Amino acid sequence: MKVLSLLKPYRIPMLIAIFLMLVELGVELWQPLLMAQIIDDGIAQNDLQTVLRIGAIMLGVSLLALGAGIANSFFAAYASQNFGFDIRKNLYEKVQAFSFSNFNQYPTSSLITRITNDVNQLQMTLFMSLRIALRAPLLVIGGIIIALTVNVKLALGFILVIPPLVFFLIWIMKKSTRLFKIVQEKLDKVNMVMRENLTGIRLIRAFSRGKYESKRFKQSNQDLRERTAFALRVTEIAIPVLLFFMNMTVIAVLWFGNIDIHNGNVTVGEVVAVVNYTARITQAFSMFSWIIMVFSRAIASTSRIEEVLVTESDLQEGHNKLEAANLAGGKIEFKHVSFRYPDTETDVLKDINFCASPGETVALLGATGSGKSSLFQLIPRLYDPTKGKVEIDGVDISTLEFDHLRKQIGYVPQEALLFTGTIKENLAWGKEDASHEEMMKAVEDAQILETVESLPHKYETMLGQKGVNLSGGQKQRLSIARALIKRPRILLLDDSTSALDLKTEAKLLDAIKPYNCTTLIITQKISTAKEADTILLLEDGEIIAAGNHNDLLGYSKLYQNIYQSQLGMAESS
Repeated sequence: MKVLSLLKPYRIPMLIAIFLMLVELGVELWQPLLMAQIIDDGIAQNDLQTVLRIGAIMLGVSLLALGAGIANSFFAAYASQNFGFDIRKNLYEKVQAFSFSNFNQYPTSSLITRITNDVNQLQMTLFMSLRIALRAPLLVIGGIIIALTVNVKLALGFILVIPPLVFFLIWIMKKSTRLFKIVQEKLDKVNMVMRENLTGIRLIRAFSRGKYESKRFKQSNQDLRERTAFALRVTEIAIPVLLFFMNMTVIAVLWFGNIDIHNGNVTVGEVVAVVNYTARITQAFSMFSWIIMVFSRAIASTSRIEEVLVTESDLQEGHNKLEAANLAGGKIEFKHVSFRYPDTETDVLKDINFCASPGETVALLGATGSGKSSLFQLIPRLYDPTKGKVEIDGVDISTLEFDHLRKQIGYVPQEALLFTGTIKENLAWGKEDASHEEMMKAVEDAQILETVESLPHKYETMLGQKGVNLSGGQKQRLSIARALIKRPRILLLDDSTSALDLKTEAKLLDAIKPYNCTTLIITQKISTAKEADTILLLEDGEIIAAGNHNDLLGYSKLYQNIYQSQLGMAESS
């Protein structure tokens, strides 16, 4: 299993922890024999020296067990904490390599639960296994063996009782594993509802949907509670069953031990020793309910983590880089490109063919659902075409390294997304080592310099989650500045000037021209499209017209209608 392979670097601390645990266990198994010796050789013989000598030995080995226990906790914590760290790291890196279709397999809330709750479950299980859980079965096995060496007849009850109990525990564990997997899925649902509520809190309040959302959360929370309670009840069944049979064994030992003492077949010390081992085995069995719960959850969590780790991305990274001679290029060419989203049967793009020359500005115009954003997502390889290919500077982008390809592209998504942190930190997403002058230039060209300079802390101003303390237009312009600061060869603006007025948008587009990058703009505004070198008019995933503003105005009926609806009336007046 991939998860268990992450334990390899910590084999030595784990082995040390197990050795120290065995020292503790050895002391615990030895003490009933020492107690029997005190009774038979000391108390029964009125020999105080023997009592004191063996008592001193018991004290010494108890201190040894204490020291071993403390050291065991240290090594167990070291191994488990690092194991958890490595799982989280591998999960995060795997998720970072996911394609968008992979993300469709796992809700965000489920991925968060797996990286946090499921990993914590494995981390705790490893610690408790090295510290306590392994002791229970070893204590049962060791207790039975030594009890048999003390007196076979008195310990015979173990042979009859324990095997059926072991099979019973295995059955409980299998059932509990299935139940706790469902519990984790219910926890995913709670996290999903909570996440949606927190991200959409403004909309919830604007529509007065607080009561409805509270009911939705209450329902998912109740499902989690009921499933968890049922799973715990199943595991708790083990305790009364185990205690009943083990207590019956203790009674049998005392009954037959008393008879054998009177017959002279066994000493009091031997009976006490066997009773001690029976009590310790009973105590170990009483821990099995907790152990079953922990391991059942761990097995369920392991399968959920494995599921993510073994998921193969449908985007295979290439191994080539664009030639140094082409670094000033930026030519984009779509050759017979068709595309459909995973697990769907309808093409959202159909036989797309066009070429954007280096430094050219191309505007994509079309109704909602015409395929504009889908086309954009193929350029940085967020998806791969179903048919055909996309080339940059004559190179098939499927053969390029992801980082090398995407570092050439400045991408501004339809929904402006900023991260919690300062304005400076958000700008540095575009270029980590950007100087203050470069940041000022990008902010100025994005037409938001005046706003940033007016803030009390300027570039050190903290932004809330998703830039919540900025307006829509401010977020869009900062997102554009983040893309401009990297001086991209290709700039993709996915309807990212929709919140800007015409005057600000015109200044922005003029400021972009000196960057000498190939620019693709998705827009609904004729005022923006008419300034482009080429306009692609999309409808139902097909390019139905292409050319500059005057060309389309001359022959495209749809473009004429859009033009008249937006600008025709204003120009005629």
